Amino acid sequence: MKALVTGANGFTGSHLVQLLVAQGNDVVGLVRRTSDLSRLADLDVQLVYGDITNADALNQAMADVDVVFHIAACVDLGIVDAARMERVNVEGTRTVLTAIRAQPNPPKLVYCSTIGIYGDTAGKVIDETYQRTQEGFSSAYDETKFKAQQLVNQHVADGFSAVSLMSGGIFGADDPHFGPVIKLFLQGRLPIWPGCDRITGIVHVDDLVQAMLLAAEKAPSGEHFIISAGELSIGEMFNILGDAAGVKAPVDAPKSLVRLIGGLLDPIGKAFSWNAPLNNELVHYIYDRCVRISGEKARRDLGWQPRSIPEILTGIVKELRVS
Repeated sequence: MKALVTGANGFTGSHLVQLLVAQGNDVVGLVRRTSDLSRLADLDVQLVYGDITNADALNQAMADVDVVFHIAACVDLGIVDAARMERVNVEGTRTVLTAIRAQPNPPKLVYCSTIGIYGDTAGKVIDETYQRTQEGFSSAYDETKFKAQQLVNQHVADGFSAVSLMSGGIFGADDPHFGPVIKLFLQGRLPIWPGCDRITGIVHVDDLVQAMLLAAEKAPSGEHFIISAGELSIGEMFNILGDAAGVKAPVDAPKSLVRLIGGLLDPIGKAFSWNAPLNNELVHYIYDRCVRISGEKARRDLGWQPRSIPEILTGIVKELRVS
């Protein structure tokens, strides 16, 4: 198989490239000229340089490709550059789809979506049949990924092949998002944390990319798969990490204090284009928005077998302690 991976140098993209190469596939990676390519060091991957909205670069990268894994995205919450997020997540996806349609033999698309497209489920555990009920969007990220998913759905309706994977929280020792928090915790420098009763679904990055390959191989066009190894509270997560590392779990920060600090920092962040560690959007995600998910369909239809939540978390502790 010859595969194109957009966002090949990123966290998820680089793990996908590693797996594809290890299985003997020919891999093309779309990266920017300014990208940090350290995650791709020593990997046998053909690099094509270009922005995700660069049609010429995408057409070059897609030559004779069997599958396009569209991973590239602008991922952030809080006070963000919404225009950039729109350009990357929506217009970038539109450009990828246009390039696929331009190929003599249009390749299959495996699209890395997010559970955020479902909106706030108010604590209801959902599967892929769930229809979004939330009015408006909790963030620019959710909105732009929702718009991109609509484009992918239309791509399928127009007769082209695509499968979408909606992932829960993606974890790994080199995770650039929650990874630094885990490192602080293991160093004993995280005595307090907000929203310890918040429920989240998680998956190890290597299990996510395995699901992508299974989707490319087995899934009929138009299928959607929620990718989650299971759910737990943030407090339970720290307890598992703490038991594995011999570190005391943080205490839950007072909700009223967190809301107060978020409300104070929000206007400051907006005034100075600073994504403060706490702001109104992040507080909303911590306390007010609850998306709960089931990954049963991927297990049943794809034969996906992710590691368990304790295995994910204790494995990360072991990797970080070794490094």
